[in-house]
Amino acid sequence: MSMKAAVHNCAINLSCLVLFAVTAASAAAQGQAQSPAETAKKANTRPSTIVEAPKEPFDGVPLEKMANQCVTLDTEAGVIVIEVMPEVAPHAVRNFLNLAVTGALDTTMFSRVVKGFVIQGGNLYTSERWGAELAKRMSRPLPDEPSDVKHVRGIVSMARTEEPNSATTNFFILVGDGHHLDGKFTAFGRVVKGIEVADIINHAALDGETPEKPVRIKRALVAACNR
Repeated sequence: MSMKAAVHNCAINLSCLVLFAVTAASAAAQGQAQSPAETAKKANTRPSTIVEAPKEPFDGVPLEKMANQCVTLDTEAGVIVIEVMPEVAPHAVRNFLNLAVTGALDTTMFSRVVKGFVIQGGNLYTSERWGAELAKRMSRPLPDEPSDVKHVRGIVSMARTEEPNSATTNFFILVGDGHHLDGKFTAFGRVVKGIEVADIINHAALDGETPEKPVRIKRALVAACNR
């Protein structure tokens, strides 16, 4: 196949066209002629270096090390302390602890509120430090981990779309019962202090389900729970 024909075949795929140009130029510089088969083989070669998500502090940590951990959300309305439950939702717990300990939750807002039901946080787009790194962090999907934990006042659960395994960083705190969520959504923690702060956030003025003055999480901290 001529180079003209090969370029025509690749034109519908920008990445293919770019790779073709690079490999062809390299061959020309070395005085070597490449057959279309060799070019196609190189185009389909897996990169030798795979870019993986950076390791975070709680990655690979066993369940017993995550047990008895609490996340303190120091918000503009007061402090909310959440005890995590790794025994029922290890993936969600590890994700939440990592978000807190790496500072990803700092300066984010409770951006959705349903009166008498939930306050929702964890939308990294609302961070004052929003950028490429937080965008990447927000794109990592989690597996659903439904359990026998009932969605009652004080439970913390992962928000997701209607699609399965679509949770990423958004979470919600129930200020009222939501039994229609039982066995469907991933409950991973419970509020052990500051449910009244969640009530304050829940009762603020709204435009639909959007707070008129969203409350920010000033800082999130991870430490052993005080009993």
